[in-house]
Amino acid sequence: MSAGAAPVTERGVLDSLLAALALPPGNSAPTQPQWLKKLRAQALERVNALTLPSTHDEAWRFTPLAAFASQSFQPLRTPTQLQPQDIAHLAIPEAPTKLVFVDGVYAPQLSSASPQVGFVLGNLAGLTTAQMDKLEAHPGQYASFQDTLFTALNTAFLRDAAVLIVPPDTALATPVHVLFISTQPEVASHPRLLLVAGAGSKATLIEDYVALHEGTYFTNAVAELVLQAHAQVTHVRLQRESLEAFHLASCAVSLGAASHYHAVNLALGAQISRLDLKVLQTAEDTQCTLDGLALIGGTQLADTHSFIDHAKPHGVSRQLHKCIVGGTAHAVFNGQVMVRPGAQKTDSAQSSRNLLLSSKAVVDTQPQLEIFADDVKCTHGATVGQLDSDEVFYLQSRGLSQTVARNLLTYAFGAEVINRIPVASLRQQLEQTVLEQTTSQP
Repeated sequence: MSAGAAPVTERGVLDSLLAALALPPGNSAPTQPQWLKKLRAQALERVNALTLPSTHDEAWRFTPLAAFASQSFQPLRTPTQLQPQDIAHLAIPEAPTKLVFVDGVYAPQLSSASPQVGFVLGNLAGLTTAQMDKLEAHPGQYASFQDTLFTALNTAFLRDAAVLIVPPDTALATPVHVLFISTQPEVASHPRLLLVAGAGSKATLIEDYVALHEGTYFTNAVAELVLQAHAQVTHVRLQRESLEAFHLASCAVSLGAASHYHAVNLALGAQISRLDLKVLQTAEDTQCTLDGLALIGGTQLADTHSFIDHAKPHGVSRQLHKCIVGGTAHAVFNGQVMVRPGAQKTDSAQSSRNLLLSSKAVVDTQPQLEIFADDVKCTHGATVGQLDSDEVFYLQSRGLSQTVARNLLTYAFGAEVINRIPVASLRQQLEQTVLEQTTSQP
């Protein structure tokens, strides 16, 4: 909030966000197709009908938004003009192809893409009319906004987005890095991402949220991923915002026949962060793997809600979610697996494992199974605890101090998820981040 500004009501924070619907300065209004204008109008109607979630809502009972409601975010006034050297430390050598958005505004001078026949990689506002027409079947069709305020708000702001369309039977040789950067405090941005993986295609996507300052701001992100038959997508999502930021996000994934989806989600930053991840099996023989890690301390709150919807037979899903929580931080995990009637031969396993580094750290974990088919194999489990004293003692007996022993075990706990990222330089970078954060925890 601006210095001297008074707290606003819950409706007030929404009104301040909606005030930013005026086109940001420095951007000419792109010509939008009628279908997109209609979608935005429908979303705005829902925003005006919905209210800010509260702890009285079951899905938000562990995630109070009072601190968020007291803010008054502003539209971006003057876009920041970054140079390539300003973000060189964020580069991923294995991912030369990247799309960069700065405070929600596409930055072509920081982006790099090699056009290929049938392959679309760019920002929504920069697509041709023919390309835009082909997109009509996708935006807003997977990330529902009818009863979800923040998704509706994002959709109402849908003027631009990162778009990746992979043609059928095409394997991308290198990962695509989509980088969303915050540079200014008190600004709200609404990043949007759409990936359509054609039948038989393969792609690795890195969705990355970072800040170049330590101020308070709001990131309201929505991603929609569509995997057509036999497509394979690896999706790495990094949330490493300012520790004063609010990061609220949703990701909706649609799985076609025999498609494979692997997600690795990391939550490291923000004072309050939440990810709602929904995966829908639309055809038989799909495979879905969700790996997640929340590493937080101080007074941070990180909330992950996942929903794997087995709507067809022969679906396989695996989920491992870990939380490392220090200080007075609070981690939340709610993992729901639904097996619909007729979804026989479903094979699903879910594990929530949580490590408390202090006596005041809190974890609320709730794995859920809802099974409406009789020929299935489904398991789930959750653990919450501190470091194993026997393991600490063992390392001490090998000459390590108690502090080093505890840090090493904490690092190893988090590295299990990090090691599942198939990009070596990013994996090493994040391992160093985990090591630094675990050694600095009280």
